Amino acid sequence: MSRVAIIGAGAWGTALAVVAGRKGHHDVRLWAYEEEVRDAISTTRENSRFLPEQKIPGSVAVSGDFAVVLEGAQIVICAVPSQHCRRIIQQLSQYLRTDMYLISAAKGLEQTTLLRMTEVISQVTGGKCAVGAISGPTFALEVARGDPTAITVASTDKALMLAVQDELSDIAFRIYSNDDVVGVELGGALKNIIAIAAGICDGLGLGHNSVAALITRGLAEITRLVCACGGRSETMAGLAGLGDLVLTCTGALSRNRSVGVELGRGRKVPDIVAGMHGMIAEGVFTTDAAVKLSRSRGVEMPITEQMHAILNQGKPPREAIQELMTRSSKSESRAPENEPGTQ
Repeated sequence: MSRVAIIGAGAWGTALAVVAGRKGHHDVRLWAYEEEVRDAISTTRENSRFLPEQKIPGSVAVSGDFAVVLEGAQIVICAVPSQHCRRIIQQLSQYLRTDMYLISAAKGLEQTTLLRMTEVISQVTGGKCAVGAISGPTFALEVARGDPTAITVASTDKALMLAVQDELSDIAFRIYSNDDVVGVELGGALKNIIAIAAGICDGLGLGHNSVAALITRGLAEITRLVCACGGRSETMAGLAGLGDLVLTCTGALSRNRSVGVELGRGRKVPDIVAGMHGMIAEGVFTTDAAVKLSRSRGVEMPITEQMHAILNQGKPPREAIQELMTRSSKSESRAPENEPGTQ
């Protein structure tokens, strides 16, 4: 029986523990920071704080000790929020082995460095382990209850991708592989910004036309930045691109979209975040990093820029939409760089 370690017992980490444990072929160890979460899982087999009413298989053991969780693990999945990734990896790095596969399940960018999570992990560990990322259209609740789901595992290490596919795939959880780590990670991180914008449209009472336009043009600017950073445009047509973008922009379970809905209704960011009771909407943090990254690469991202102004400068959402709609006319098709309207 192989051992899978999952770091982080939020909704997503808990759902991944359910997936890994429900086949009965794995010894699953789940690291949880909160004592109340550990106690709840141990006594009721539920994570009542972050993923209530979803039974966690008996093959999943919970602990707050990295040494216990990582001992003997072949696959290690880091499912902590992106802004905590560096600190957590620093704390557990002493327990890592060279034969482990270390996979990021977070969808964000580090604010201070603008690094993707696999870059943060590799930097901290010095390349000690093979590193990859998983991403795709997933709501933790639906994954945990066994709704058919498809995701992507990305790595430059083929053995890692095969191991993740073999060990975690089941009848309700299909895993595709992709060697475009840049595209998969950026697609997962940047779609959260567009999802907040989609929520704003709903909060303002706008209709389907507005959201469809937003998703389409949002995908275009995400793709521009992905390609500028070395990723591939075709990745953005897949699960970690269009798939995740559509889900997060339209699904009621999306925390990022929910933040946008409240912004559209006139609430302020600090009040919205305070009311989330420990839940994280990654897009709130990613927006600032995405603006800095796009400017450093010379990539125009008008939706992201307006979201940054709303989140960080208190710009009224209707004013931001008006500015987007009154920008100079552009060509939708990609044109030579020396022609107008390429952006």
